[in-house]
This record gives sequence, C-alpha cells and structure tokens, in this order.
Amino acid sequence: MNFKKSAFAAVTSVSLLTFSLAGPIFAADSSFKDINNVTGKDKINSLKEQGLIKGISDTQFLPGSKVTTAQGVQFIAGGLQLSLAAIDFNKAPLASGTFSKVKDNAWYAEAFVNAHYNGIEIAADIDPSKPMTKELFTNLLVQGIEKVGNLPMINIVPADIADADALEPSFQGSIQRSLKYNINTLDANGKFNPKKEITRAEAAVMLYNALDYLKSKTNTAPQS
Repeated sequence: MNFKKSAFAAVTSVSLLTFSLAGPIFAADSSFKDINNVTGKDKINSLKEQGLIKGISDTQFLPGSKVTTAQGVQFIAGGLQLSLAAIDFNKAPLASGTFSKVKDNAWYAEAFVNAHYNGIEIAADIDPSKPMTKELFTNLLVQGIEKVGNLPMINIVPADIADADALEPSFQGSIQRSLKYNINTLDANGKFNPKKEITRAEAAVMLYNALDYLKSKTNTAPQS
C-alpha cells in the first residue's frame, strides 16, 4: 500500500435515521430551531452551513442527545472530511479487517476506515455502541487535526487539571494540547471531567474549535 497524506473529499452521507453527524450541505438560511438556548449555537449553525454536521432533520439537531462512539467517529471523520482518495490500495479495506466490533455493512463503517487510514489511532476492540466520553472524543479529535494539518509537536506548560487523576494516562498529552488549542476549557473548578458522556452540542462546539485552530495554523482546513 502506498500511503500518502489524505486529500480532503466529501464523506458519503448516511441516512438521517442513523443520527450521523456529518453529511450534505443544508440551505444557508436554514438554522437548527432547537438550539436557541444552547451554548455555542452560532458555532453549531456555522458547521451546518458548511455541510460538516447535520441533525435528524433540517431544523432539528437534538443538542442534548448523547453521542455514541460510532457517532463520535463519524463526527470527526466527516468534520475533517477524511477519505481514502489519496491512498492507494490493492484491495479496498474493510472495517472488520481492523475493528473486531465494527460490521462492514454498518452505517458508520466507512468513518472508522477513513479515520484509521488517516492516522487516527482507535482501539481495535472499541465498542461503537458505547457512549463517547469527553476524553476519548478529545483524544481522537486532536489526533485528527494534528494529522490533517501536519502540525508540529509543541512544548507546552501543562495546565493544572484538578481531576487529572481521573484522566486515562495515554490521553493526557492530547488533552493538554486540546487546552492549548482552545478546543476545550476547564470548568469553574479547574476540572476537565474526562469521563463525562458528551452531547451532540458539546461535540459540535469542540469540532468547531478544532477546525478554527487548524485554520489559524495551516491552509489545510476543510473548505465548504
């Protein structure tokens, strides 16, 4: 296999009933009607207008709904517009060849394949049906923008995270960098809340912040 850095290409859209978080462009004058009281609503609508997220309908986003691991990976692959367009294979890869719990005919299978072959490290035995935690989503998202933007390794003064003992040790670096990249912020008590199951609204805001940082540092951020 000749592995080249992936060029950006549109991700195949999936059925609205799957609650996929990436998909086709909606009309620019149509915004989600159920996020008026949601923090970051302008960011969510901006992503919608760029065709990087969608709801269960053109006007309904379900911002408080919890994100499954399958949806989270789809969210990242779609938001970063990951594809296999610039990767040469003798035979098209199947999700089941890498992930023991991802069926090849699942609506999210392509997202897992695209993420994996674009350098995002996802556990081979990951369960797509489980809720996505804040720390896992952060880890995968940070990997994604660093791979996409070919971002250099940076030396940072680690933030003092009040609940650092609750972090998955292998995620500590990406979580610290997410704070530096302004993808995340600590709460009023200085906590990251790593085990919290994220909502669609929270995931969308994190994606927007990640793309905003990527755009500020590179010329490779996805374009609508």
